[in-house]
Amino acid sequence: MTLFAPSILAADFSVLYDQVQLAEKAGVDWFHLDIMYGHFVPNISFGPAIVKTMRRLTDKCLDVHLMISEPDRYIDAFIAAGADLVTVHVEATVHLNRTIALIKENGAKAGVAINPATPVHTLADILNDVDLVLIMSVNPGFGGQQFIPNVLRKIESAAKLISTCNRAIHLEVDGGIDSKTARMVVDAGADVLVAGSAIFGSGDVIEAVHLLRQAVGANEV
Repeated sequence: MTLFAPSILAADFSVLYDQVQLAEKAGVDWFHLDIMYGHFVPNISFGPAIVKTMRRLTDKCLDVHLMISEPDRYIDAFIAAGADLVTVHVEATVHLNRTIALIKENGAKAGVAINPATPVHTLADILNDVDLVLIMSVNPGFGGQQFIPNVLRKIESAAKLISTCNRAIHLEVDGGIDSKTARMVVDAGADVLVAGSAIFGSGDVIEAVHLLRQAVGANEV
């Protein structure tokens, strides 16, 4: 089953409640929250306060993606604010096993992400400890970027690697996902799709989610 996780980064924060309600009406599964503070990536988004606000607005899974250096310093704050799943980057943490353990100790599920140019084999030794693998299909930091086609091979490789584990691990893809690219990433092995501009920037949230579901052959809810 394909899960849909609209990225709040692309939402209109002046009407955030309405945007969340529309997305839920459309049948989305999770909400994706991109956390950036201008160091690991060249952009600043939001912090635990928005996660806390989202927790009041929805019972859906809050999929918090930390695109930040030294994530260990902030993990407890984001989980306390309401994060259900926290994903950190291979490239942004020195002791990845310790970071993943910290997420779980604080009561959340743990994910690990890699950028488009980072080899999939960097995930091999951490797979048995995580609940999700996130493949970035754009260079992180900004919404609205174009999907990088070469990442499809990376998704396929990650799916094969996950298949060697005797446990359920989601394979999520984030970046440039729309009704044209969604089918390709699902065919490559992804089961969680993050879309920001394609949903919240479309002008019609419900229709946008419908088109994504239609593109991957998912049943309407």
